[in-house]
Amino acid sequence: MTAGDDDVWLDDDAGPLVRPYAVISGRTRPAVELDLLSLVVTTGADPVGMAPEHAKALALCRAPTSVAEVAAHLRLPVAVTKVLLADLVHWRAMTTRAPRPVADLTDRDLLEKLLDGLQRA
Repeated sequence: MTAGDDDVWLDDDAGPLVRPYAVISGRTRPAVELDLLSLVVTTGADPVGMAPEHAKALALCRAPTSVAEVAAHLRLPVAVTKVLLADLVHWRAMTTRAPRPVADLTDRDLLEKLLDGLQRA
């Protein structure tokens, strides 16, 4: 490939050869606090001039989707995905909420029942 070519660098097995940090311009911390189980969903807004990765994330999140699931579908590291999703939240194209706790993990009675069940197994 010569210096003037506009071809995309591809590897047959890996796909486009773009480093994940290049996708997020070298940023390492999201502006919004997200964890792996945080749920994100689109608001219907469509920011102008967003990167293709932002558009893919929006398309994936028409229904509430976890950060971990978005990262898996985008095939990007979770840290990179969090930055992309935080951008979308900042642009009001997406909302986020913490996952609902399944149980009160400080309930002593519940924990004793769990321990009893595990000991029987």
